[in-house]
Amino acid sequence: MADAEHVTIWMRPERPARGPRPVYSRAQITEAAIRIADAEGLEAATMRRIAAEIGAGAMSLYRYVPSRDDLIDLVSDHLLGEIDVEGMPSGDWRADLRRYAEGMRAMWLRHPWIITVRRPLPSFGPNQLCLIERVMGALDPHVPIDANLTLMAVLNGYVEGAAREEVGWAEEARRSGLSEPEWMVRNSARVNQLLESGDYPIFSKVVTEARRPHLSRDDQFRSGLEHVLDCIAAALPPAADRRESPA
Repeated sequence: MADAEHVTIWMRPERPARGPRPVYSRAQITEAAIRIADAEGLEAATMRRIAAEIGAGAMSLYRYVPSRDDLIDLVSDHLLGEIDVEGMPSGDWRADLRRYAEGMRAMWLRHPWIITVRRPLPSFGPNQLCLIERVMGALDPHVPIDANLTLMAVLNGYVEGAAREEVGWAEEARRSGLSEPEWMVRNSARVNQLLESGDYPIFSKVVTEARRPHLSRDDQFRSGLEHVLDCIAAALPPAADRRESPA
């Protein structure tokens, strides 16, 4: 049964109407949690550790952030605020979505631990709401809201998948001590065996013909992003895509 009385962190006033002025702020606590997580992972960002970071008593922080879920909501929303959406919607939906996607990817790569804590249910924090208004606003003049939601899910799915793959490769490189090229060399005997078998024609094309695996991670992401934007363009009225025709 749904809890009709549920109160999110965003519904709680940061400063009580009465009593002493708060010594700390949610922003201080959130930023300390992110510093610790960047250095050691989010699991290290306990209330006790955050309290030591900002010089507070651990129990006193629960006056500001009542639960671990509240802390995760604060941290996640703060990271969304790192994505630059100033000036959106600009009237050029493709440029807006491109800038948003690149900003989202950059945020994930700066804070790879976010992979372990992102949850599918939104918390409707101020930065998340800003992204909804500005980024979805880029498509709002061109498609109904349900189509807008679907197209944004496609874009976000691409960005998240690409970022997860990059973070996974980086973690594997750290664990194994092998770079991607070194990993490829180590597995070359198996690849040659599969090529010689003739049983996997599509895999053979990937190995012998595909350019994508040889691109930098940046170029791979941008190339894939342009394909995603082309798919979004196909769902819009023709007049909505303002790209110049090739000379």
